[in-house]
Amino acid sequence: MQIIISNSSSLALYEQIKEQIKSQILTGILSEDEQLPSLRQLAKDLKVSVLTTTRSYSELEQEGYLTSRPGKGFYVMPSCSQLIKEQLIRDVEENLNAAIKSALKAQMSNNEVFNLLKLLMEVNDNE
Repeated sequence: MQIIISNSSSLALYEQIKEQIKSQILTGILSEDEQLPSLRQLAKDLKVSVLTTTRSYSELEQEGYLTSRPGKGFYVMPSCSQLIKEQLIRDVEENLNAAIKSALKAQMSNNEVFNLLKLLMEVNDNE
């Protein structure tokens, strides 16, 4: 897990940590049931307080991205977690809306858009 924090960011340190972990979960860099560094270890690595890492992990747990296992630490929730699935669906909707706007600008017909989507899905299935 790689996290880069910036003192010049408008986001608080805990938010920077939280958003980067969330992004790594949603993109698959962090896999389901993967154990995250301990609160103390992450604080030491990032040179921040344990309170900062605790807040990041706690908010991620409340949002459904992490689960804590007493005595063992924090783990990435399985991708079947409803909250993670909802976020992924929102991402798909945003990307499809952007694609639709581009298709309209390119004056593509519905059939052309559907065929292109079908082709891209087939290509991705074969990878």
